[in-house]
Order: sequence, then C-alpha cells, then structure tokens
Amino acid sequence: MNIKILGPGCARCDQLEKTTREVLKELGIDATVEEVKDINKIVEYAVLTTPGLIINEELVCAGRVPTKAELAHLIADALTKEDKTKR
Repeated sequence: MNIKILGPGCARCDQLEKTTREVLKELGIDATVEEVKDINKIVEYAVLTTPGLIINEELVCAGRVPTKAELAHLIADALTKEDKTKR
C-alpha cells in the first residue's frame, strides 16, 4: 500500500501524516507513507485545497483532516480494492 500526504507542510498536513501513521500502526498494516510538498505534483492530483490524501494513487480525501475512524475506513477500503485486483 502506498499513501501520499499532499500539502506544503502546514499543521494540518503534519496532523494528517501523524494520524495516518497511527492508524496504520494500530491496524498492523505495512505501508509506504510519502509527503508530497511540490505544488506542481499536488496539482497533478487535482487537489485544490490541502491536505490531500492519496491511497494507491486514488484521491480519497482533500481539504481536511479525517478522523481516525474515517482514516481506518479509507485504508480498509483500499485494502479491499487491492485484494480484488490481485485476484
């Protein structure tokens, strides 16, 4: 699983990264978490307000920091999609 946090490095971006890492640890999921701070790369994902959350190259949230419960749900959904594509 590949997760990207899109944003210039503001407090909300930092919070999203921290919460994402906490949820991954709690769920026991091994994932790569990458910060994308380059505005040109952020625009490529069509994110107009940061932070943005990309899971496996799919934009799943933008402009806010989701709750831990919502993040867990988004990650679980991405895992389900991964399993379906591997079959």
